[in-house]
Amino acid sequence: MANERLRAAIRAAGLTLGEVAQHTGVDEKTAERWITRERVPHRRTRQKVADLVKTAEVQLWPSLANDLYTRPNEETELVHLYQSRSSVPYALWNELIAGVQERMEVLVFSGQFLVEQHDILPIIKRKAEEGAVFRFAVGDEKSAAVIQRAVEEGTTGGLEGRIQMMRRYLSKVAGLPNVEVRTHGTILYNSLYRFDDQLLVNGHAFGALAGENPVMHLRRVPGGSMWEHYMRSFERVWQEATPDTI
Repeated sequence: MANERLRAAIRAAGLTLGEVAQHTGVDEKTAERWITRERVPHRRTRQKVADLVKTAEVQLWPSLANDLYTRPNEETELVHLYQSRSSVPYALWNELIAGVQERMEVLVFSGQFLVEQHDILPIIKRKAEEGAVFRFAVGDEKSAAVIQRAVEEGTTGGLEGRIQMMRRYLSKVAGLPNVEVRTHGTILYNSLYRFDDQLLVNGHAFGALAGENPVMHLRRVPGGSMWEHYMRSFERVWQEATPDTI
């Protein structure tokens, strides 16, 4: 299939393919293959094209959504929309977790998969020693919001049990410098997973399991309103949450 996004962006910018090739320093036939054969150019060339047509790289080449080093433009926060949390690539989770340098913040009811699928505890220990900050807001399994959510999704008792397991896991790192765990009983409209300037937003739908619901991958960019919107939500819950003493 042809890359119609790139073709349309070039036309919208009032340019010809030859002009794009000239500005980026490639042969016109090479540039043509970007469209007709969906070839993805090297990073520097992609950035030149994106700057030229004033469109984010991930909009021109959607396959770059999982490349954390793809530069967004100043107007693009949304990197990719996944149809479900289960469809977020396993490798992306691992890369985001391993790439944390300054701050990781999580708002969930359970989030148990972070430990059991991605072995996050040793990473937390190591990175906390290096100065990275970790904040986990997990559910209070006795709260009305958690109990109601379990009934709605048809996992009565199951969600509460997963939360208890996650709290038990996190108790192994909660006493470390730069690591803090709190519990909350707020309605969980979205689960949030922040990794420095990357954010995964797992929205929730009535009666659906978390893994079945869509996930937005956002990047922090100057003036980005979506990022600030969700992180303000995290802070509100965090301020109401209680330090965990399990």
